[in-house]
Amino acid sequence: MTLRRTKIVATLGPSSSTPERIEALIKAGMNVARLNFSHGTHDEHRARANLVRETAARLGTHVALLGDLQGPKIRIARFKDGKIQLNVGDKFRLSTSHPLDEGNQQVVGIDYPELVSDCRAGDELLLDDGRIVLRVDAITQDEAQCTVTAGGALSNHKGINRRGGGLSAAALTDKDRADIVLAAEMAMEYVAVSFPRDAKDMDLARNLLQEAGSQAWLVAKIERAEAVADEALDGLIDASDCVMVARGDLGVEIGDAELVGIQKIIIARARRKNKTVITATQMMESMINSPLPTRAEVSDVANAALDYTDAVMLSGETAAGDFPVEAVAAMDRVCRGAEKNPTSQQSSHRLHMEFGRCDETIALAAMYAANHFPGVTAVISLTDSGYTPLIMSRIRSHLPIYALSPNTQTLGRVALMRGVQSIAFNPTEMPSSEVNQHAVNKLLELGHVKPGDWVILTKGDVYNSRGGTNSMKLLHVGEALV
Repeated sequence: MTLRRTKIVATLGPSSSTPERIEALIKAGMNVARLNFSHGTHDEHRARANLVRETAARLGTHVALLGDLQGPKIRIARFKDGKIQLNVGDKFRLSTSHPLDEGNQQVVGIDYPELVSDCRAGDELLLDDGRIVLRVDAITQDEAQCTVTAGGALSNHKGINRRGGGLSAAALTDKDRADIVLAAEMAMEYVAVSFPRDAKDMDLARNLLQEAGSQAWLVAKIERAEAVADEALDGLIDASDCVMVARGDLGVEIGDAELVGIQKIIIARARRKNKTVITATQMMESMINSPLPTRAEVSDVANAALDYTDAVMLSGETAAGDFPVEAVAAMDRVCRGAEKNPTSQQSSHRLHMEFGRCDETIALAAMYAANHFPGVTAVISLTDSGYTPLIMSRIRSHLPIYALSPNTQTLGRVALMRGVQSIAFNPTEMPSSEVNQHAVNKLLELGHVKPGDWVILTKGDVYNSRGGTNSMKLLHVGEALV
């Protein structure tokens, strides 16, 4: 079967934590397992992570672990009777002084005191991902006094957003700092930062990860309105290794009408800056309760794949839904269908730009040679950090990229990169004159190439050295290689 290029991130939760279910998810196409630190205990996350790694190893594949920090999600507190019904025209208050377990039809507590200083009369506050809309009438010392302009049922702990953004909560909470230590302990390949405002938030997260001894790559979740302003967006992308188009809160803050255009801008800009990108939120939401996606969801996933996102993500569909394996299988099927489109096999990436690094130059030259030389069926990258296959995967191509590495974390890391497959391979275990032959033989053994094919192989003169890729060879499978 043709390798799928677009990767699938699946969130683990109550519906997907048994050994049998995780094995089924991997076999259905899960490339990255997301652990949502907003829910669950540290012990539960450790158990899920261990199960993913053990199962992937037994199946002979690599699945990356992504730890998703909760961030400063601003929420209402609890209602005395569980939930209320708000109607258009009702008066409703958000209070920093009301008891947190005593919400009622008129008022509910909030755990974010700065709300009253962040808001002004005339602002719109959106609750429960925009399902409830409140217009701020007045601000007092401890309350936002509001009128309901879009009503519905409101239950405990629903999120609060301000239309247009501007809430000042810091991106990293004390809980996030503890979860960063956990992510380092579990040697996670990726850590996602929720609600970053600018590059400084990502720099802080990176410093905390490094202090904890982690080599995880950082994901910036783009979900604040202020984060998509040109300068802020460029800063966030530059300070990160990957970005996530987190369409839930982002759509609430900027409005649904702007969301699709912004999504395309983020994907294109991230790729241009040599960063991976994940498209997320409600991609197959109906599959929480249905075994089949809607046509609109199929179109949504397919369009993200055609825009060359590295990965598409499932959240509640796999964490708490009734059909988690079916959701991954459906996403796999849709991505494969989209990738048959010829537009996904043409590239003009960095055609008119200078290259900044030796390994980047080799990576891009290899992909252009592969796309233009008939008979090439695969690209092989011997890599320590995963950077060379990352750059290769920025080029539109129908050819598979095989990242061969002795580094376990690198093998997991590249599982997120579009069109890249991981293969364990240690070039230091053999004479340097035999490395090319052994690398090609490895692909032959796995059935990825056959005698008579051409492959392009890149490597460095020195192994276990980051940024050391400095050579490219065009090799004919079946001939004696040096």
